Amino acid sequence: MFVITADQVDSRSTRDLVGEVVADLNKRLKKQLTLAADRTAGDELQLLVDRAETALDVVLQLTRSGRWSVGCGVGAVAEPLPRSIRETTGDAFVAARAAVDRAKRRQTRFALEGTHGSAPDAEALIDLLLVLRSRRSDEGWEIVDLVSAGMTQAAAAKQLGITPQAASKRALAAELRAEQAAIPALTRLLDNLGLAASNP
Repeated sequence: MFVITADQVDSRSTRDLVGEVVADLNKRLKKQLTLAADRTAGDELQLLVDRAETALDVVLQLTRSGRWSVGCGVGAVAEPLPRSIRETTGDAFVAARAAVDRAKRRQTRFALEGTHGSAPDAEALIDLLLVLRSRRSDEGWEIVDLVSAGMTQAAAAKQLGITPQAASKRALAAELRAEQAAIPALTRLLDNLGLAASNP
């Protein structure tokens, strides 16, 4: 199982984002969440998923804005599962707590902790993707978001009102292909961590 714990950065001097982010995650990922996202402390949210793909998706969404320290814990959880994330315990929750505490001191604001397997290797590679994404321009994000939503690059160019050649340059500068290749590979790494945690 994968537990994501996210703590809002500098929450004392910025508006509270937890409620709207929890609502967005629960709406967008409703069928993919094992336990719905919820506020677990004043400026903190937490959720539980059983799929590596969903865990990585949440990590990428939360780290994109730079407003969250994000910890991902991989491990077992106590069963049967209760209705609320706040009532759940297990190794994955302990790992997520350690991860979010460490994430607060890291450049990427992300950390990964696992009870089995090679979590440091996966964390290092996810860090590389997060650094790449942090350097992406607003124009680069426009093309990445449209293509990630299923558009062809040509269709994205038309919607943005730019030439196909300009769209191609944006995609190249945004390292779109590198990200598209990295996400399945990182998902497989996280899958292996999850399998190791469930078969110690």
